[in-house]
Amino acid sequence: MRITKVYTRTGDGGQTRLAGGQMVWKDHLRVDVYGTVDELNALVGVVRAFNADAGGRKAPATLLEDELRWVQNKLFDTGGILATVPGQEFRHMPQVTAKDVARLERLIDRCQKDLAPLKEFILPGGGKVPSLLHHARTVCRRAERLCVRLSREEPVDRVIVKFLNRLSDALFVLARWVAKKKGEPEALWERDDR
Repeated sequence: MRITKVYTRTGDGGQTRLAGGQMVWKDHLRVDVYGTVDELNALVGVVRAFNADAGGRKAPATLLEDELRWVQNKLFDTGGILATVPGQEFRHMPQVTAKDVARLERLIDRCQKDLAPLKEFILPGGGKVPSLLHHARTVCRRAERLCVRLSREEPVDRVIVKFLNRLSDALFVLARWVAKKKGEPEALWERDDR
């Protein structure tokens, strides 16, 4: 694909074209879903930039970089699928599969081996990279919620919902794992027992 012109003026009236050609309003739920996936992808890019600045070539930073680069590519695939008119397919259409969900589960399991079980909720934080991972987790949950809502109105491949669900879990575990590897403390939620 070659993009030769950034602006086309075709969206100036408040509509956009889905892959496959269908015109929809820019506030259409499907556009909101893939736009939120795009927002998440951009935020994961910010995490990668902070990780590169903070981690150098240390093993935890390298693992995080490799996994987040893969995540960004899968998020781009996810957005492409969600931006496609339901029931249409095109040549070289991106895919998100059960294997991608399984890869996230293996990542979660690998990182959890280094973490103590949670006995209380934690507050998002733990340093710059962990904080950004927590932020990415919340955007991922929003993308998941919107995707579920869309799936009740239009066809959505169930594996997309599973992928987003597992990705939010992975981002949570990665935030904890990076904080531990960097020696940054987690703040526990303190109940107000009045």
